Amino acid sequence: MLWPMFAIVLGFLGVAVLAAAAVRVYAEVRRLSAEVALASRRITAASADLEREAAGLARAGGDVRP
Repeated sequence: MLWPMFAIVLGFLGVAVLAAAAVRVYAEVRRLSAEVALASRRITAASADLEREAAGLARAGGDVRP
């Protein structure tokens, strides 16, 4: 009778450890997705700035051509 109870306790502890690991993974995935979203917004803003400056540079270069 002792061994089946011991196996049940070990099984429960194993599931508890897996659940704790799943919660940690979930929290890290949420944090990573927030950082990726922030980086995406920054890249979008930087590309808009680059397009705006490139248009200005193209206009300035057009004035210089013979």
